[in-house]
Amino acid sequence: MPTRTEIITQFVPNSPLCQHLGITLTEIGNDRAVLAMPFKSELATMGQTVHGGAIATLADTAAMAAAWADDVEPEKFGGSTASLTVNYVSAADAADLTAVGQVVRRGRRLSNIEVTVCDSAGRVVAKALATYNFA
Repeated sequence: MPTRTEIITQFVPNSPLCQHLGITLTEIGNDRAVLAMPFKSELATMGQTVHGGAIATLADTAAMAAAWADDVEPEKFGGSTASLTVNYVSAADAADLTAVGQVVRRGRRLSNIEVTVCDSAGRVVAKALATYNFA
C-alpha cells in the first residue's frame, strides 16, 4: 500500500481543480508541503489583483498536502478540510504565489496546519490555519 506522501504526490497534479488553477506541488517533506500557483488573468478579481477565493484555494490545498505528507499507509483513502481560516495580509497584484503548509499538530485523524502564502517577491499575502480530518 502506498504512503500518504506517495498518494498526495500523485493526487495534486491529477486534480482537476489544481489543473484548472495551475496549482503545482513543488516540494514535499515530512509534515510540510510547498505549492505554487502562477498568475493568470482568470484568477483576478479586479484589474490584476488575485481573487481571495483563489488564494484561499491555494492555502486549502497546501494544508491538505501537508496533512498527507507523512509515511503512514492509510487504512482508507480520503479526508477533508474540517476548518479553514484565512487572514489576508496584502493584495497580490499580478503575482505568482507560493504556499507553504506545515503541520503543527498531528493526531490520529485530525491534523492542524499553518499555511503562509507569499508572492514572488516573498511578501506575505495571506496566513491560514486549517484542521484536516482523515477518513
